[in-house]
Amino acid sequence: MRILAARISTYLYRRNPVKVQSRNFSSSFHTRDQRSLEEEAERKIGWMLKLLFAGTATVVAYQFFPYLGDNLMQQSVSLLHVKDPLFKRMGASRLARFAIDDERRMKIVEMGGGQELLNMLGAAKDDRTRKEALKALVAIAQSDEAVGALHQAGAISVIRSTPDTLKQSDNLIVEGNSVCEVKKATT
Repeated sequence: MRILAARISTYLYRRNPVKVQSRNFSSSFHTRDQRSLEEEAERKIGWMLKLLFAGTATVVAYQFFPYLGDNLMQQSVSLLHVKDPLFKRMGASRLARFAIDDERRMKIVEMGGGQELLNMLGAAKDDRTRKEALKALVAIAQSDEAVGALHQAGAISVIRSTPDTLKQSDNLIVEGNSVCEVKKATT
């Protein structure tokens, strides 16, 4: 019995390592292949989710945020129509920030921003609103074409009718040479 058990154990130990190696090799190859397939699938799914998120974010951005340009300038001009002085000041400060080159200044004037700023300046009851309107007019009046359009809109009479205390205390007319030139052009 011992001899038979020894032969069977040597036979099994010879065969099992070969079978185990082949099984381990095939199973490890299979698991490696599965792992690489799973990792590749996870990467592809990850990229798909990233693209889906980026696409969704783009659609949401186009829906909720206006295109920076004419729409935002038009909204700023529309703020000048509101009765609340806070919104008027916000619109005027936005227009002052948009007036960075001659093309944008003329767009603001063409949209009616210059006329609305003059109306705002004439009807303003507090100094902060007048100050914002004057700042926006100074920014717009840095273009020669815009100065001509403001002059035709009656800017001189409106600017002259503003209280002198505001002009002297804030030095807006001295600071904004273009508005000062508009004022001198009519005299």
